[in-house]
Amino acid sequence: MTAIPVRRTRGSASRALPRPGAALALGVLAILLLAVAVVSSTVGPAGIPLQRLAAALGLTQGGADLVRDQLVLWSVRLPRIVLAAMVGAMLAVAGAVMQGLFRNPLADPALIGVSSGAAFAAASTIVMTDRLVPLAALLPVDLLPVAAFLGALIATVALYRIATHSGRTSIAILLLGGLAIAAMTNAGLGLLVYLANDQQLRDINFWLLGSLGGATWHRVATIAPFLLVTLGLLPLIARGLDLLSLGESEAFHAGIAVERLKRIVIVLIAAAIGAAVSVSGVIGFVGIVIPHLLRIVIGPGHRLLLPASALLGAALLLAADTVARTIAAPAELPIGIVTAAIGAPFFLGLLLRQRTLVGL
Repeated sequence: MTAIPVRRTRGSASRALPRPGAALALGVLAILLLAVAVVSSTVGPAGIPLQRLAAALGLTQGGADLVRDQLVLWSVRLPRIVLAAMVGAMLAVAGAVMQGLFRNPLADPALIGVSSGAAFAAASTIVMTDRLVPLAALLPVDLLPVAAFLGALIATVALYRIATHSGRTSIAILLLGGLAIAAMTNAGLGLLVYLANDQQLRDINFWLLGSLGGATWHRVATIAPFLLVTLGLLPLIARGLDLLSLGESEAFHAGIAVERLKRIVIVLIAAAIGAAVSVSGVIGFVGIVIPHLLRIVIGPGHRLLLPASALLGAALLLAADTVARTIAAPAELPIGIVTAAIGAPFFLGLLLRQRTLVGL
């Protein structure tokens, strides 16, 4: 794996250096994520008091409740915590990268049809493998993440082709094209709902509402390669995205292999969204809230923005999932409802701010 080629120019070495507060910002976000994880591990219908958490983790000796605490923590709570953090990180990073690619803060995978494309592909796999490929369970590869990745990839490529012309991306066409893609995939989902049996119908509703209720260590292992690929690509594309914000021609003259960068970014978005949707369903607004908030706080530089988005996205989705499974206990609220309640007002405020900036 090699970095995007960049021609060295005067002052490029100084610009490549991280900002003095980068380590501090990432450290604070890491501590925030750890704090949310600790709180999430102690609350729930089968709560584990904070004073017993260390024993349940095997760090200290426990008492009479040790076996029960360890069973709850390692079999139920920790897989869900890890999965929520991984999904939140991928959604936030995909949103930040997509906004960098389109040079538009309104770009979000859930809003412009990419997540819907992944969900449609995953739902198609649920329905069709039972009908057409009865031996699918014997395959060495889990089909859901692969199908969701391909669905997200097709939607992302189509959207980029629709919205970008001569190196320029139209905001109106971006949003309208995303709505068109989402409408087509929703029509396909409607057809799948009609064809599905009762069990398949419940699974499809899971994708549409978003939930981490089925978290297992197997699902964590399934999407772990996608997360590693996503995080591994971030240092290679950060500088290219910074220069791409100036325009494609400017980035090309600065030494960026623009077309190669765009291909890598599109695959990264598809991998992150496809993997996330395959285990959690469609969860909106994480990809637009996190990057925009961080740009206000730490600036637009992608070298810091991308890892910070991963950490804050993980913390936000983990907190939202904790709320979703405790606010109506013993019932569980779909996590997509929680993120929409947080993200929709934020998105509306962003639109009003954009209107003010253009003088409308």
